[in-house]
Amino acid sequence: MTSPATTSWPSLRVSDWTDTRDTLHMWTQIVGKIRMAHAPLLNHWWQVTLYVSPRGLTTSAIPYGTGAFEIEFDFIGHRLDVRSSSGDTRSLPLRPMPVAEFYSRVMAMLDELGIEAPIRPHPNEVDPAIPFAEDHHHASYDGEAAGLFWRQLLQANRVVGEFRSHFVGKVSPVHFFWGGMDLACTRFSGRSAPPHPGGVPNCGDWVMVEGYSRELSSCGFWPGGGAEGAFYSYAYPAPDGFAEQQIGPDGAYFSTEFQQFLLPYEVARAAPDPDRAVAEFLRTTYEAAADLGNWDRPALEDNPFRWHHTPAV
Repeated sequence: MTSPATTSWPSLRVSDWTDTRDTLHMWTQIVGKIRMAHAPLLNHWWQVTLYVSPRGLTTSAIPYGTGAFEIEFDFIGHRLDVRSSSGDTRSLPLRPMPVAEFYSRVMAMLDELGIEAPIRPHPNEVDPAIPFAEDHHHASYDGEAAGLFWRQLLQANRVVGEFRSHFVGKVSPVHFFWGGMDLACTRFSGRSAPPHPGGVPNCGDWVMVEGYSRELSSCGFWPGGGAEGAFYSYAYPAPDGFAEQQIGPDGAYFSTEFQQFLLPYEVARAAPDPDRAVAEFLRTTYEAAADLGNWDRPALEDNPFRWHHTPAV
């Protein structure tokens, strides 16, 4: 008998959709850069991200003039939708096409809607960084795989979101960074951090300095690091002894390659209770960072159910 866990936590081997993943990575960079062009700066670049939606990934409302617009990847209907507060919409069917064609067609749709999009037309955090208008290499789109990836993100977004609710200090939304193609949530101790050394491919060091300007513990999910992707957790700066800490559940480990703790998605998916397995990973890796880093945990954490039994007003 099939359990709810096996149907809601889908299996998707990275090796089976690498070409689609890499193409979709470039497509999300284009859309993310459009949001970045119009949204005002928020600390740590929170204004550039995408968000998991009931149908895919969305920019949410992007301010434009006295109105707004939104761009959404719909992985159920397999289309890219652009919706404006003027009431106008445009759609692009998602199918196999080169990044160059996707870029041209998205810009044409925005032009039809009267929306200017002054973006830097090169990808970040990848090497080589082929200009979007010249990228005919990435041209794959497997709709079934894209839909399964979105369903992986649905689960990650939900479980990481519950974990986020236990923190009352400064904490990021659960959001999708198109640079590294990862879903992330970051907690902060409240203290400054040493300047980040940078070194990320095709990404200015100043970008990393802003992103890591405060002491943090970050976690999330990305389609790498495991046969079916991986949940990750790291600290910046990493306190002494961080990599040697005992964390759970079984199957989670510290990766010397990525310099962070990993829980392969397939390990979580196969657990009797995937939610519980991921929650244990998030909790124990955060505790390793916070305890070794001497965070003021009583001031930063609270029970999200603290008003649960209060009578309604």
